[in-house]
Amino acid sequence: MIYLQLFLAFLQIGAFSFGGGYAAMPLIQNQVVTKYAWLSPSDFSDLVTISQMTPGPIAVNSATFVGNQVAGILGAIVATIGVILPSCIFVTLLAWLYVKYKNLKTLQEILSDLAPAVIAMITTAGLTILVPTVVPNGFANIATDVNIRAFVLFLVAFFLLQKYKTDPILVMVGCGVAELIVQFATSSL
Repeated sequence: MIYLQLFLAFLQIGAFSFGGGYAAMPLIQNQVVTKYAWLSPSDFSDLVTISQMTPGPIAVNSATFVGNQVAGILGAIVATIGVILPSCIFVTLLAWLYVKYKNLKTLQEILSDLAPAVIAMITTAGLTILVPTVVPNGFANIATDVNIRAFVLFLVAFFLLQKYKTDPILVMVGCGVAELIVQFATSSL
């Protein structure tokens, strides 16, 4: 039964994750944390971090990680197949349709109308990750419980990515090194 649940949960994620991995995060969170409670909210934040750090698409990495956590290697395989199957089918069908009808004005309008929904999904995913990182105990204690270090790292990373178009890998490594330095410095005191 758990394998069927994993397959169907990630099949839904794969089928409705228009806009890429970041847009899939709210869908993954809904299935994995809210609906099935396979991961806690803090474990979900760790999942996002791990999925970012490992090579490959975020949704596939998430499916593999969650499947393995819930049902071992077979669970990882089942969840991964579930999340990639819709893409394989959709991309094949869409590629054929796009090649055949790419000059239709209606198709171009549909594609441009999907952009705001994708942006909203990506923003939701970003806020879902940012808020628990910066305010771990929720907004009720925002005056006393803001993680200043995480907020500063976020601002510096955002600035480097937007202003200087710094390579995201360098930004991630830099944030990791900065955190190691802070941890080392504070443990030495």
